[in-house]
Amino acid sequence: MLAALQDPEQVDAFLEDLCTPAEIEALADRWAVVPLLAEGLSYRQAHEATGVSVTTVGRIARCLEAGAGGYRAALEHHAAGDGHPRATSTA
Repeated sequence: MLAALQDPEQVDAFLEDLCTPAEIEALADRWAVVPLLAEGLSYRQAHEATGVSVTTVGRIARCLEAGAGGYRAALEHHAAGDGHPRATSTA
């Protein structure tokens, strides 16, 4: 469904309708961890930088390493869009 939406405002509106504020915050918190792990920070460093629990950081790291590829694809797309080099390392 998200891929069918044409612009960021539509995605924001859809997620605002679909998710509670706490769920949106949890999604944002998880996404904040992804580039840190991709840059090679430890679980503890990612936790300290974001406040996300070490358990959740570990789950994100497992998804980066052996998940469905969604975090990695989003990270590469994000990196390509803002001119930063693509991250290829994992935690």
